[in-house]
Amino acid sequence: MIQLTLQMPESAFATLHQAPDEFAQEMRVAAAVKWYELGRVSQGRAAEIAGLTRATFIDALSRYRVSPFQYTAEELAEDLRDAD
Repeated sequence: MIQLTLQMPESAFATLHQAPDEFAQEMRVAAAVKWYELGRVSQGRAAEIAGLTRATFIDALSRYRVSPFQYTAEELAEDLRDAD
């Protein structure tokens, strides 16, 4: 695993009431959720980036109010039509 070093203002930890390690984990989850939401990574890859199991990542999606499905309503309707 590659380790990254980020410079963050100390006030960021106080604002979120988190220790640096908790803050780093929350950043991983938030980034993974956003990249999944944008369709840049799969659900499995996003869970890996977040350091979570896939089931736990789906729970995180719910907390961030992001759908676990990457289909638009139109795409889903099209897939259902094509399945006939």
